Amino acid sequence: MSQSIPSIPYVAENEINEILFSADTIAERVKSLATQITSEYNSLLKAGERVIVICVLKGAVVFFSDLIRELGFDHQVEFMAISSYVGTQSSGNVRVDIDLKRDIAGRHVLIVEDILDTGNTLVALKNLLATRKPASVKTAVLLHKYAHTREDADAEYVGFKIEDKFVIGYGLDYEQRFRSLPFIGVFNPESLKN
Repeated sequence: MSQSIPSIPYVAENEINEILFSADTIAERVKSLATQITSEYNSLLKAGERVIVICVLKGAVVFFSDLIRELGFDHQVEFMAISSYVGTQSSGNVRVDIDLKRDIAGRHVLIVEDILDTGNTLVALKNLLATRKPASVKTAVLLHKYAHTREDADAEYVGFKIEDKFVIGYGLDYEQRFRSLPFIGVFNPESLKN
């Protein structure tokens, strides 16, 4: 059953085709994911160890904020900004705009990313972090857009698998718009023609 799109003052009626995941559905899934991550890290960590949880800016910030509050182990937060999208398409070129402020050598690292699409960004990021000699690197993604993902790109923790649609809301944007929507919806590119 399709969910009706609520009236939002800063969103034109034709900009969203459909809602994929409501705020309640997202909240439930984030809690479930945090429980899974907590279970696995609690069996991995030694006394006194803290995981470095990296938020990949900007799209993952809402997911990251909700996820870290649900984690049941001690952690430190870091931020990175990685660019690969131009408009609605992944460019294939990955650039580090903001790098980590702390050394990760010998530390367990959890990358929190908004979306796994082609996998180019995630593979480049994991390769970069591997050169810094962490104890482990795992990835949690809110969405996995599986249609075009390279075989060597994987995430240990996935919120939702989705078809090849351009999605917005809950941190995801189109040209820096729609990040604050409480749900995840499908952007209507036809709305750009008006």
